[in-house]
Amino acid sequence: MLRDGLNLLKDKSVNHKKIPLMDEAYFNLNGNLDEKAVVCSRDQPWIPSPRRGVLRRPMYRLGGEVARATSVVRYEPGSVFDNHKHPGGEEIFVLEGVFQDEQGDYPAGTYLRNPPGSSHSPRSLDGCEIFVKLWQFCPGDSQSKSIRTDQAAWTDMGADGTMMLPLHSYGGVIVQLIRLPAVSQKFSLPFENGMEIFVIRGRIEDCSGQYGAGCWIRHPRSGRLDIHSSDGAIVYVETGRQEKPFIALPR
Repeated sequence: MLRDGLNLLKDKSVNHKKIPLMDEAYFNLNGNLDEKAVVCSRDQPWIPSPRRGVLRRPMYRLGGEVARATSVVRYEPGSVFDNHKHPGGEEIFVLEGVFQDEQGDYPAGTYLRNPPGSSHSPRSLDGCEIFVKLWQFCPGDSQSKSIRTDQAAWTDMGADGTMMLPLHSYGGVIVQLIRLPAVSQKFSLPFENGMEIFVIRGRIEDCSGQYGAGCWIRHPRSGRLDIHSSDGAIVYVETGRQEKPFIALPR
């Protein structure tokens, strides 16, 4: 799966410098945080990045090549990015394969936070896919994290076997994983100041529909969402972000 990529990027006869990177239509994608947004990333085309062999599927984006963004990113085998800084911070969940930088190897299921001002040279020897959020740290949040969620201690949330794993908390913003068993009862997710969900594995259902792996859902304001899964699922959940300030993008 990780090796299918874009034939365009694998064709050595193509001048990759002439491949169009990102259309301006993506420069303000789901940018209104007061509106609900749903994107199933697996239905979206792969868009080349400035680095050959690194592709992305944007779901939320404000800006050009320097942007506040939420995306799924694919590293083709052997892809390497030059060392670069993250002035606005970077949050990563490894979906498939092994993501790497000079600090180590991060297999599927690893959660990473690279705080504002950090730098690295990301790469993947055998290829990987990652869920990435850029420029979305709160001012003052300087925590660096690397969590192997497959080895962490999850908390039992109910008799049906629903489990929760806290990942991060700062200034009212909370990030966690929820693991729903197959044929689970409805699990209630109360939230204030917005909620963002990304389906890592399996499929979830709510009152509005069904969402498979790779689907991203943003709920504005405050409320309560009841979800369940017929097949079992793991979902990323962030709450409390809507009214919190971001580190400013450069002009």
